[in-house]
Amino acid sequence: MGLTMPSPLDEYPIHQTPLPFARVSSSDRNFYDRSYFNAHDRDGGTLLITGLGVYPNLGVTDAYACVRRGDIQRTVRFSDALGDRSLDMRVGGYRIEVLEALQRIRVICEHDELGFDLTWTGAFPTVQEQPHLILTGNRPIIEASRFAQVGSWAGTLNIEGEDFTVDPAVWTGTRDRSWGIRPVGESEPAGRAASEPSGGFWWLYVPLRFDDFAIVVIVQEEPDGKRTLNDAVRIWPDGRTEQLGWPRVSLRYRSGTRIPIGARLDLTTPDGKPLEVEITPGTGVPLHVGCGYGGDPDWLHGQWKGRDWTSTSRYDLTDPAIAARIPYGVIDHVAHARCGEAEGWGLFEHASLGRHDPTGFADWAAVAP
Repeated sequence: MGLTMPSPLDEYPIHQTPLPFARVSSSDRNFYDRSYFNAHDRDGGTLLITGLGVYPNLGVTDAYACVRRGDIQRTVRFSDALGDRSLDMRVGGYRIEVLEALQRIRVICEHDELGFDLTWTGAFPTVQEQPHLILTGNRPIIEASRFAQVGSWAGTLNIEGEDFTVDPAVWTGTRDRSWGIRPVGESEPAGRAASEPSGGFWWLYVPLRFDDFAIVVIVQEEPDGKRTLNDAVRIWPDGRTEQLGWPRVSLRYRSGTRIPIGARLDLTTPDGKPLEVEITPGTGVPLHVGCGYGGDPDWLHGQWKGRDWTSTSRYDLTDPAIAARIPYGVIDHVAHARCGEAEGWGLFEHASLGRHDPTGFADWAAVAP
């Protein structure tokens, strides 16, 4: 019987299973461990989305960076064989450095077509989200933990040879760290799920940064409107959190599409008072167009591409072939928000796929009137 060799992390008293760190507690091929970041200027004209993932049971590590300006979306990707799981998070020309755990993170991408050296500073403490769970039959296809944070960015960004200064007074964003199980790597045989699909998927994720507080809202619903994930919290600078009840979500879509143009979240404070948040979604990046999410035909997280693999893509989102893909996945939008007198910025992540009775979408082809 083969034995897994110790890794540097095995020196530390942080184990949570009777296994070395090179192995994870689940043998599910889809186990993953990933960081996600977004950064944008406050006029919403430039949106950067980037992240790094580790897939121990697939033996792969990879990273990506995607920036949208106007209708052009540029993506750089890196992938390699996974060696030791350690505190050194890097793949190809991409690396993440933890300068101060849960507060300051440096993210570096070295590539001629899209490069940056950016430092993240959390504006408020991280918040642990409710566990994410989606079942196909009795099998979890998503079973994950995640924490989120809002903050600001400082450093430099280079897009196709043009340099930009990233000023923390102007550049803000959100990040999350998640780990567990979700579909990654090469596609598995669909089996029964192919002939008995769920019929739809509806998702809303909204982390927002205001001057004096942050708000994180997550809503996941089945085609009939049954809510399978409900999480709404407000975070204060001293780390206090308060639950904001059962969000009522009102969405406005661009006619003939499912692209959101406005939203209202009706929340409730612990003392029963209403708290209303108005959101205007701006520039959006479809995560399934070059970023490796949701069936992206160009590249998927955890997919084996060989050692020291790098690729780039440039997408014109007005190209009919690309535009036809956009509605069928999760889209991350820059969010401009109002909560009473407070002005905020953040992420408006949304997917409305297939049937969703509460919004009147009867099938995959339905769109807003």
